[in-house]
Amino acid sequence: MLEQLGNRAENVEKPVSPNPLFDRSSQVPSSTAEKARTAVKRAMADRSLDIKDELTRLDLEEMELVFSGRDEICTCWFDFEDRPSFTPALLNDISKVQQTLRTTYEKSDPRANKLKYLVWASRMPGVWNLGGDLSLFADLIRTQNRDKLREYAYRVVREGYANWTNLNLPIITVALIQGDALGGGFEAALSSNLIVAERSAKFGLPEILFSLFPGMGAYSFLSRRIAPGRAERMIMSGRLYSAEELYELGVVDVLADDGRGEEALHQYIAKNDRRHAAHRAIFQARQRINPVTLKEMMDITDMWVDTAMTLEETDLKKMGRLVSAQDRRRERVLKSA
Repeated sequence: MLEQLGNRAENVEKPVSPNPLFDRSSQVPSSTAEKARTAVKRAMADRSLDIKDELTRLDLEEMELVFSGRDEICTCWFDFEDRPSFTPALLNDISKVQQTLRTTYEKSDPRANKLKYLVWASRMPGVWNLGGDLSLFADLIRTQNRDKLREYAYRVVREGYANWTNLNLPIITVALIQGDALGGGFEAALSSNLIVAERSAKFGLPEILFSLFPGMGAYSFLSRRIAPGRAERMIMSGRLYSAEELYELGVVDVLADDGRGEEALHQYIAKNDRRHAAHRAIFQARQRINPVTLKEMMDITDMWVDTAMTLEETDLKKMGRLVSAQDRRRERVLKSA
């Protein structure tokens, strides 16, 4: 009997403990809640970063940035202080632009970003870019400084690969060629989604003339635009090609009359404004079907460095003559300006 009473006592309903969801005593202290709200406000402020503002704040040595088309187009004008090539200073500028774009997109609302096109162009009449820093190359090869040469080449490759992949951002990269693009200059142009070239522009890969080959993207990018065999013949020939020839081959996308390159680019953009997303997807599909990897480019660059280290003095003298020709060309442009 006593056992039954004990069991009944145990079965009596116990008081229900308060639900923490409705228990005011379990709520976050007001000071903590205020801190959380402040953190959210700060995060929202970060997401209001403006691409144009962030880019125009950059301290650039050999580049000028100009926005146009309701800020949908950012043109990065090469403004060479010395030889019209990829000097360490110009590479620094390119790196700053690329990194700022990545960071700003990460910290801002994608819907607020207006930028659609990142354009690479040159202020020097008749010259887009004449390629790698040959004077630096010759010095490093003579002293057998393999590490420094590889460091330079890897930097070029990383920046070219970033341009090829649109920095993984919803933009289209464009090379606006209003002058000659030779060697590394041609390689850089090939890394863009779209190439717009004026008729008088010349393109070429002269490295074979001093027993070297273009090792920072030419083979990778060119063979994704045309048949690998044809790309190889172009590399081995060392000759110059006109913009019209490359347009017929499918390397140049838009051919413009001299002095009308910018106009042709803006016409292309206006015509395809509503198709921007589709065009970007097509360029992504091109990269997906026939991808270029950073590892591929670096492997080829290693081959380039190995080959460069074997160059003889006669080859380096030829390289030096090209440097002198570049200097004379720059002087002529400055005198006529």
